[in-house]
Amino acid sequence: MAQASFSDKSEEQRRYSLRIYFIGGVMLLLFGVLMARLVHLQILEHERFQTRSEQNRIQVQPVAPRRGLIYDRNGVLLADNRPIHNLAVVKELAGDMPRMIERLDGFLDLGEAEISEFDKRLKRRRRPYEAVVIRSHLTEDERAVLAVHRHELPGVEILSDSVRHYPFIELLAHPLGSVRRINEADLERLDPVMYAGTEFMGKLGVEKFYESSLHGRVGYQQVEVDVHGRIRKELDVDHPVAGIDLTLHLDLDLQVVADAALGARRGSIVALDPRTGGVLAMVSKPSYDPNKFITGISGEEYNALLMARNRPMFNRAINGRYAPGSTFKMAVGLAALTSGATTWEETIYDRGFFRLPGQRRIYRDWSWQRGNSGGQGSVDLNRAIYRSSNTYFYTMASRMKIDRFAGFVSQFGFGRPVGLDIADESTGLLPDSAWKRKVRNEIWYPGDSVNLGIGQGSMLVTPLQLASYVNVIANRGRIVAPRMLRDSSRALEEDLATPKSLSIVGLSPEDWEKMVDAMENVVHRGNLGYRQSGTAFPYIGQDISYRMAGKSGTAQVVEIKQGTTYDEKELDEYNRKHAWFVAFAPADDPLISVAVLVENGGGGSGVAAPVAREVIDAWVLPRMLAAARRASIAQGTGE
Repeated sequence: MAQASFSDKSEEQRRYSLRIYFIGGVMLLLFGVLMARLVHLQILEHERFQTRSEQNRIQVQPVAPRRGLIYDRNGVLLADNRPIHNLAVVKELAGDMPRMIERLDGFLDLGEAEISEFDKRLKRRRRPYEAVVIRSHLTEDERAVLAVHRHELPGVEILSDSVRHYPFIELLAHPLGSVRRINEADLERLDPVMYAGTEFMGKLGVEKFYESSLHGRVGYQQVEVDVHGRIRKELDVDHPVAGIDLTLHLDLDLQVVADAALGARRGSIVALDPRTGGVLAMVSKPSYDPNKFITGISGEEYNALLMARNRPMFNRAINGRYAPGSTFKMAVGLAALTSGATTWEETIYDRGFFRLPGQRRIYRDWSWQRGNSGGQGSVDLNRAIYRSSNTYFYTMASRMKIDRFAGFVSQFGFGRPVGLDIADESTGLLPDSAWKRKVRNEIWYPGDSVNLGIGQGSMLVTPLQLASYVNVIANRGRIVAPRMLRDSSRALEEDLATPKSLSIVGLSPEDWEKMVDAMENVVHRGNLGYRQSGTAFPYIGQDISYRMAGKSGTAQVVEIKQGTTYDEKELDEYNRKHAWFVAFAPADDPLISVAVLVENGGGGSGVAAPVAREVIDAWVLPRMLAAARRASIAQGTGE
């Protein structure tokens, strides 16, 4: 029996044709949509998308400027920049970041603090594909290890850079200050454009005050990058402008002498040029290595510096606040002259103590502590200076109204910053009646004035303020603000207009000369018996070849109760008296003014005066010799 056929070829052909037409129609529709989109992009939106394409292809990257150099007055380089190699990681290319850090740790033994700091920097980075430093100052061995394993470390780069370096380490840490890494608080106040590509900024000392000038102007390079942000070609460069080079008044040789003179003791030395106010030396001891804050310092080491009892990171020269002791007596005497409380001729009888009318409390002379309870006898202002009679100055201070007295001595710079270009300088403290009402809610008592008369009580000064004060006396009343900068390679961004020349009011030229004579007697008056010799003569005045004007001071740290005797052996070292000595020389034509503090050192004449003598000798004697040679040559040639 024949099979029946169920296939309808004409129907199949019709269906097949319909499918072809449908697919063709869809394709034509899609092609039309695509063409319409291309017309829209290429013709209607051509300019907008061309601009966006260029922005994606071309990037502008910052180029950090070279930081300005710092020199001493003789051209010795004090702060320079040194090339280094840093290890950096690009997060987007590194892949698994924890795994990458683990690998690097295996090669370089990264510490927890180093990794933690890297994480912080990674969060602060300013743009994608920015290389973030994980270790600075790679050694040759470390670079060799990384080179061998380079194929295992995608996204890891070794970058060349230059960083600040302080060749004299601890010697100049306090006057120069240092640069340190920019932190989150800094980023909030810094100009992000000016500091693009910069990791460090000046945070202390000269580096901080002149930051704007030392930093320079950032440059930019225009580069072509791929879709991953990697640089393929450099297109254009706007070169950075290097920071301004600075020359300071500091003299490295004198700084070395001053540092050695103070030795291992805590304290400070500030030396000024009386003519310009230039800071010739500024020592604060102990000190620290500022380079460690650039190369990297461990948390343990930083905490040890921060918590050390001797406070090596504390700049005693400008931030240390101490009672001035007897060095303040010249200001008291001059104030008494201007107020009419005394004259150069008036004498009082020093019985070794002073008592306010109607009071039982006794204010003792320093000689009482030396076993001489009979006092110093008849004393005028000249003798009160060279014998440092407390009783005389107790009397003078009790005669003056506190606010008039404080107003006069404030002219010397007490109670305010005195430096022209010194960052973070303390104001010290010059108390008066308004201060006591505000701070202690008390009235000013006569006993407060008595203590102030010998530089004790609430009075606090910095070594810089005391150097500036004695510099005013060296200049016979002319005020010259202390300053660090001597010269610069270009105009500075900081406004350093020299203040208008001022002078202490209310005193005659004769008053100044007589005060200088009294200070000369402190050093040179001798071989006349205990009651007649200058307090510093036995220690520095017997073999001196020039005329020095000076004044010693011994400042109490803790109060001595009535009826008790001061025995420093029973006190903790840090509660013992501070030793001061201020001086200038030569007395008739000063070349240098000095303030020396030996912290908890004891007597000013015996401890601080020899230190000042070493510093002044180092500055004055070579110049006296050079002047003598010039005079000899001039005479020989008939000039």
